[in-house]
Amino acid sequence: MPTTANKTSAFLERHQLGVTNMEALSQRLRPDPSPPASRVPGGARLSPEALDKRWALLKASAEQRAAVADPQTVAQMELFQSNVENFIGTVKLPVGLAGPLRVNGLFAKGDFYVPLATTEAALIASYSRGAVTISQAGGCSAMMVSEGVSRAPGFAFRSLEEAGRFVVWALGEQDAFKRVAEATTRHGRLTDVRFAIEGNHVYLTFEFFTGDAAGQNMVTIATQAICNHISEHTPVQPQYSFLEANFSGDKKACVLSFQGVRGKKVAAEVTLSPELVKRSLHSTPEMMVKYWRMSAIGGVMSGTIGVQGHYANGLAALFIACGQDAACVAESSVGITRFELTESGGLYACVTLPNLIVGTVGGGTNLPSQRVCLEILGLGGADHAPAFAEVCAALALAGELSIIAALSCDEFTRAHSRRARGRHTKPETPEAEKQL
Repeated sequence: MPTTANKTSAFLERHQLGVTNMEALSQRLRPDPSPPASRVPGGARLSPEALDKRWALLKASAEQRAAVADPQTVAQMELFQSNVENFIGTVKLPVGLAGPLRVNGLFAKGDFYVPLATTEAALIASYSRGAVTISQAGGCSAMMVSEGVSRAPGFAFRSLEEAGRFVVWALGEQDAFKRVAEATTRHGRLTDVRFAIEGNHVYLTFEFFTGDAAGQNMVTIATQAICNHISEHTPVQPQYSFLEANFSGDKKACVLSFQGVRGKKVAAEVTLSPELVKRSLHSTPEMMVKYWRMSAIGGVMSGTIGVQGHYANGLAALFIACGQDAACVAESSVGITRFELTESGGLYACVTLPNLIVGTVGGGTNLPSQRVCLEILGLGGADHAPAFAEVCAALALAGELSIIAALSCDEFTRAHSRRARGRHTKPETPEAEKQL
């Protein structure tokens, strides 16, 4: 990751870090031997006393404390026991509705009002415009086509020969792996094992069905049980091993999971008439396909994994509102968007997302606000995770339609300017307001 000489020189000059200041710079970067500040008190305890101690540590004003530890938050803090440590309160984000979004899925069926938590002006307006357009076309088709959450431990041996012998033994232990893994969970099932040898290293990737839970903790605990079994029974002991060897794709965009599945793989599609594109999106199918074609090439040239516009925008807002692990947006927002002209001159649009790490039970889904947001969708609790995944894909499709339409007809900057900077400026006409 090199930096050019010109940029380096400009950086040093901008921050007054020239040769004459090198001693001062070195002094700032040296280790400081003085005792560190006090540790945060109370650990995982959620009690009024622990809360008081943490806020006393911060020396914050009463107004600052009230903004984060408001009365409702304090009254409900026991509900956060399984979700946070060193608790000091909650952060509030505005939540808006996008929709109606009509989904004709294998699992999700109907019109959905989608709660999105965001601080980005224009985001919900954009996704809502795409959702309404999809609904006016009769809805999008959505299909969850695969699912599986993985964990990939790594084992180091003395030689390639030992690594090979270990793999041969592990091939015959798959029934045992399944038994010990499934003893740790009522809902999870080990569905597949993959093997990779790199020199004297072996990576075992265990893939699980996790039911209605996103499943990250579930697969971690189950894989630990498998690793314990391996340690106790393998005839070829590794020199060392690790529970996760960074081969599962956990919370990062990677080619491996893009080509397969991590979480839930979902596709969604819609066909829009030229009249609907013009009326609702203020563009034409031809211009939207031209934009998609150029942006797809741009994505390839920049080295993106997949080709899509901004899945992360909608997924991050939906994940936060509905109690998902927001860090999983890193992998969930990988996928492919494709636009084509139909024989009748309409627009065919589809998205495929292979890495949706989502659930409707466990994690943050039981928190008060997040549970309500899932209930707004009608997808709270057990037996709803596949439908929720299909809604995620439908939302991504809505966002792609809206942003590509805006960019293809030169409305993108104006919409953001009005929403983010000119919100108090009255649009020139009612038609101009609709375009935002």
